[in-house]
Amino acid sequence: MATTSLNVHSVLVTGSNRGLGLNLVKRFLYLPTPPQWVFATSLKTDGAKLKDLNELKSQHQNLVVLQLDVTNPESINKAAEQVREHVRESGLTLLVNNAALRRKGDLETVTAEQMAAKYAVNTIGPHQVSQAFLPLLKTAAQRSPLQGLSCSKAAVVNISSAGGSIEVMLLWEKSQRVGYRCSKAALNMLTKCQSLVYKDYGILCVCIHPGWVKTGTSEADLTEEESTQGIVHVLATLSEKDNGTFVDWEGCKVPW
Repeated sequence: MATTSLNVHSVLVTGSNRGLGLNLVKRFLYLPTPPQWVFATSLKTDGAKLKDLNELKSQHQNLVVLQLDVTNPESINKAAEQVREHVRESGLTLLVNNAALRRKGDLETVTAEQMAAKYAVNTIGPHQVSQAFLPLLKTAAQRSPLQGLSCSKAAVVNISSAGGSIEVMLLWEKSQRVGYRCSKAALNMLTKCQSLVYKDYGILCVCIHPGWVKTGTSEADLTEEESTQGIVHVLATLSEKDNGTFVDWEGCKVPW
């Protein structure tokens, strides 16, 4: 898949110490014209789980690893200030809200505390992160020579799920994951709300379903590499007409 039309000065990916987040970071680093800055964030910045990310960091001078807890405003604001120190007057081109809780929980057993934890990370987290980085996104949009809306100008990309689609209800028979589904449906609404306001600042907003990705149990359709390659290709194709939409890793629209 060609991605040569995606040309971002800087990108930040939340929850990028493993899985989709880590693979998205790799895709950005390996672009034909890689960003000047790639910010990878993780809840913790030490320990065995950071091995792959730290190896990448040792190979790419443009990769910066930051601590970020999407449920903690102090942590978010600190990360935003660290990003500002690197990008300076150029702003942040692309924010990818990827961090998520995916734990199981069916309708009969899921607790209020479990539901609240998923909302805190999957819905409120992207909202708080987007708020904190909005000034940097505005700066990137204002300084860009590009017309209209695009991910090469300024964008918020929320990694959602067709599991949060009320019409699709992806894989309901295999796993109810009620808290996860509800939080992703709410994230979809957040994305729509962002798109109606942020467009006036020149910022594109979309939510993306990454596909049914293999994460250890392998009935799934896609590898993380296939999914993230698809996502980055789709990002290169998005324009003003896609603002506020819900698409998948192949660029196809997903029903709300």
